[in-house]
Amino acid sequence: MRTRFSDIQLADPALSAAEHELRKCVHCGICTATCPTYTLLGDELDGPRGRIQLIQGMLESGAAPSPTVVMHVDRCLSCLACVSACPSGVSYPRLIDEARAHVERTFRRPRYEAFIRRALGFVLPRRWLFRWALTVGRYASDIAALVPLPLGSLIDAAKKLPPVQRRRELAKRYPAQGQRRLRLALHAGCVQEVIAPAITASAVRVLTRFGAEVVLVEGDGCCGALNHHLGQTQVFEGHALRLAQDVAAHAADCEAIVTTTSGCGAVMRDYAFALHAEEGKAVGERVRDISDVLAELPLERVDALPKLRVGYHAACSLAHGMQRGVDIPEVLTRLGFEVVTPSDTNCCGSAGVYNVLQPEIAHALQERKGEAVNALDADVIVTGNIGCLTQIGAVSNAPVVHIVELVDWATGGPTPQALRGRISA
Repeated sequence: MRTRFSDIQLADPALSAAEHELRKCVHCGICTATCPTYTLLGDELDGPRGRIQLIQGMLESGAAPSPTVVMHVDRCLSCLACVSACPSGVSYPRLIDEARAHVERTFRRPRYEAFIRRALGFVLPRRWLFRWALTVGRYASDIAALVPLPLGSLIDAAKKLPPVQRRRELAKRYPAQGQRRLRLALHAGCVQEVIAPAITASAVRVLTRFGAEVVLVEGDGCCGALNHHLGQTQVFEGHALRLAQDVAAHAADCEAIVTTTSGCGAVMRDYAFALHAEEGKAVGERVRDISDVLAELPLERVDALPKLRVGYHAACSLAHGMQRGVDIPEVLTRLGFEVVTPSDTNCCGSAGVYNVLQPEIAHALQERKGEAVNALDADVIVTGNIGCLTQIGAVSNAPVVHIVELVDWATGGPTPQALRGRISA
């Protein structure tokens, strides 16, 4: 498609990258059928093709967008199913990410809405503050229906999250058991370490059990993904740079940087573009999801485990953002599980903080995913992203755990908390 950016605009690397992707788009519309908001709402402007037109007009003008344009941009989940479907190879993240940054710079949101977005971007990346906010939110859950919608949905989301786990200190290094086969850096993030630290613990056990030395990298505790999707570019870059510096200082000789949260992994993999620095490139080129590493380890199932029917939900950030995860069913089958997948392959509606900012759409997608997951009649559901885990866990009849927790249990680790008392040997 034609574009009308000025030479001055194209001197900006982010705008230049967006213009490059706009030129690739032929408006074929194949992406629309894969877009959760389009299939749910039936509005062309709530699909990738319509949003791309809105984004082009907004970026070319350089002016503040209208409230209608912002509404349709905000409704995008960034599930990136459109990227997997696009025959022209359009990198939609280059467009939606720059659109969000432009909205954040130029559009004046209602005060209350702006406050909620800033609060999310400030609180969630800080583990200590998120612990405090989550505790307060649970006590305030009885008044959620009496406060304005954005704050009410925030309180409601806090109520549905797992209880705050006891704070723990993470070691910087975990030696391999037996002969060391490889050395890996493991990323420990923000939200997951507050509500589900057992996931990182399981990852450490599995990796060290099968010959990996593990080095923990945290930066300042957040990879920046949450701020990135809120359009808070400078804050994102700060988190990302500090994580990249941690990797450079402590994990320069590691074969890979492993993440157990694909939402983080999809953003970290793009650090080279986002940071325009060697540190970013050194991270982006080595980021791998834990599922990739599991597929390469010589996993061995322990005796006396029950034969479980396992439902696998492919997180959007893993399947479309990282273009990975296809090996998970094979890994689980190799460990003796029967693996089934839901008919609904759309986003579950979590999408970072989307379920707080767009609760009605998120709830509709959650209900649709819940019906598909429950139709599997599985003993347990597994997924690879903390947001999906909590979103699906609220509507699933079966317990929901992270893939690495199930693999840890199957290879000699403790029973995942969610399975205790529900699965018998």
